[in-house]
Amino acid sequence: MPPPRGAVMQLSVVILAAGKGKRMNSDLPKVLQPLAGRPMLEHVVATALSLEPAAIHVVYGHGGDQVQAALAGHALDWVAQTEQLGTGHALLQAMPRIPDEHRVLVLYGDVPLVRPDSLRALLAAADGDGVAVLTTHAANPQGLGRILRDAAGGVAQIVEQADATTEQCRIREVNTGIMSLPARAARQWLGQLGNANAQREYYLTDVVAAAVRTGVPVHGVSCDDETETLGVNDKIQLARVEAVLRARRAHELMLAGATLLDPSRIDIRGSLTVGRDVSIDINAVFIGRVTLGARVKIGPNCVIRDASIGADTQIHANSLIDHAQVGERCIVGPFARIRPDSVLADAVHIGNFVELKNSSLGKGSKANHLSYLGDTQIGSGVNVGAGSITCNYDGENKWPTVIEDGAFIGSGSMLVAPVRIGAGATIGAGSTITANAPHDKLSLARARQTTVDTWRRPAKLSPADKAAAVERALQPPASPKRGR
Repeated sequence: MPPPRGAVMQLSVVILAAGKGKRMNSDLPKVLQPLAGRPMLEHVVATALSLEPAAIHVVYGHGGDQVQAALAGHALDWVAQTEQLGTGHALLQAMPRIPDEHRVLVLYGDVPLVRPDSLRALLAAADGDGVAVLTTHAANPQGLGRILRDAAGGVAQIVEQADATTEQCRIREVNTGIMSLPARAARQWLGQLGNANAQREYYLTDVVAAAVRTGVPVHGVSCDDETETLGVNDKIQLARVEAVLRARRAHELMLAGATLLDPSRIDIRGSLTVGRDVSIDINAVFIGRVTLGARVKIGPNCVIRDASIGADTQIHANSLIDHAQVGERCIVGPFARIRPDSVLADAVHIGNFVELKNSSLGKGSKANHLSYLGDTQIGSGVNVGAGSITCNYDGENKWPTVIEDGAFIGSGSMLVAPVRIGAGATIGAGSTITANAPHDKLSLARARQTTVDTWRRPAKLSPADKAAAVERALQPPASPKRGR
């Protein structure tokens, strides 16, 4: 017996993801093509999860091992379609996993932009034992199935363009393929499908015709935003969907209070959370989970991955921040690189061509020019002069450097790890420090400066003289004479 009208039915989502995607001309299965930094299928799974279904069944085919490995972090039921015989056949493979009392929502692994609210409206329309089909009004309906409605406004038929009359071809309301079905009836209808068509495939649209024949109401729910239902079959369509998603996320950021200098030139490949009055310049790329505090300013051409940036911090142009934490009121860049496991406390300055790796800087510390700080723990109020580096790698092992509060590292210094620079210590410019430097003292390590009075600047040689000089210089050493 079908459930009474108004009864709450549990939801099973079926995602059809078995297509090979020949037009992609790629070794990667179509549903794994990257969209905003994630596999396209993962976007569909995330949307399905937002509906809190009892189960998500993914029908896979081509590249099944790759597809399952890429989505291994999600609780999904994988259903093999060993032969790709059409959408109706694909759904039929999943039906043995779905109880009769459930409602089935059919989604597609290559239709990644549909919004949860549109799907909720679809499910609400298919109350009880009804069927609901998501439609849209296409600007260019060429090649798409047309929706024919009856006098009461229900869906009477879906006509493929090849079978449509001239008048029917003028209809712009089209089938998206996304639909909601009562499981018990769907199982019966799918079992009756035929493949008497040019492709010799079993079409899911024929289920709608079966519902109409048996008197089951078919509701057409129109999606106002056509871009939600865009499918992806080649790299051109993938780029279009990427652009739509980019514009959608830029719109959300601006509604949240962010200023985007050019909304068309921002890439968000993951999730980006912003505080009030954030400003983002052109060509910024955000990857993974990124959080920007209030009034953060991001300069042009920055790449920020899996990072948090505190309030009132400025990231100047062409800087890279990767798996790092940046405190409040910091200044970073331009052309700075902050690598994984680095932590900046408040009011830290990291300037042009400074690189950090697995390093922490305390409050108010500065490294403003041309420095490398690797495996380094730096206290507060430290100044690292231009051209200074920590020599942390001996060819086999990484070694730590500790620079305590208030130390001053003169320009061009080499700190050979493992080494500790005491609180308030000063390292004279140009020093190579190989032993611990005591606190509040000046440490120097320089060769004595000398002047060679007889030295003359080299004169430019002719090509022949230069070649002869090189030949003499590169002669192998003579063998030592053995004594008698």
